[in-house]
Amino acid sequence: MAQVNIRIDDELKKKGEELFNELGMSFSTAVSIFVSQAVRQGGIPFEITTKDDFYNPVNIRHLKHSIEQMKRGNVVVKTMGELEKMANE
Repeated sequence: MAQVNIRIDDELKKKGEELFNELGMSFSTAVSIFVSQAVRQGGIPFEITTKDDFYNPVNIRHLKHSIEQMKRGNVVVKTMGELEKMANE
């Protein structure tokens, strides 16, 4: 088995280790999964962009729908608790 040494920001490594630990894997396993997926897909296994992810197609559809509802006067006011509950569903 090959050994790979990489340099990574200390805080990023710490946060990564905490996340991967929650997922039941080591940092090394997470890197292996990333490389395996990159090889399988023939590229980086996720989109790399400088775009703000807020303006993705799904959000744009929701925004347009909300704007149309507002124009028609169909505005529903929700509390922060209700919005958080919706986000967690």
